[in-house]
Amino acid sequence: MEKDFIIAGFGGQGVLLAGEVLANGFMIDNKNVTWYPSYGAEMRGGTVNCSIVMSDEEVSAVQKSSADFIIVLNQASFDKFITKVKAGGTIIVNTSLALEKKLRNDINYVFTPITEMSEKVLGSAKMANILALGVLSKISGLVSLETLQKALNNVIPPHRANLIPKNIEALKLGYEYDLLKV
Repeated sequence: MEKDFIIAGFGGQGVLLAGEVLANGFMIDNKNVTWYPSYGAEMRGGTVNCSIVMSDEEVSAVQKSSADFIIVLNQASFDKFITKVKAGGTIIVNTSLALEKKLRNDINYVFTPITEMSEKVLGSAKMANILALGVLSKISGLVSLETLQKALNNVIPPHRANLIPKNIEALKLGYEYDLLKV
């Protein structure tokens, strides 16, 4: 089984970190993984995305033209990647920074106020990227919350270890969010 993921947003939202955590989680689960970052010349504020491919077998290609699961953290990313969701796939949309629009009827939509939840509950928008991974864990069933917690410990550098408890809280918040409300 091979599954393709894209995480997209603007610079400063932690898109690449979220992708690294997800890829590391799959590695912990003994999957074959590729992680491919892509960002514009601008850093903070420019567009950023990364592709993650997870497979039980060898990964067939690093970058795919479409994905099974896409997380978009802003409107520009929604506009750019809505056409790249595979038929039957899922797009997780941060409704704090993107409109709730269903432009296709052959995909699943998960509309969640990711940034707003991060700010209100965790006190910072900087945890929105990891909160989104919690939502992905719940809806995909492909990586557990516990595995993502281990991945956080592997990916976050020692000098930032003080941020791990808050990131674990963000994962749990995303995982436990009542998706039926949206």
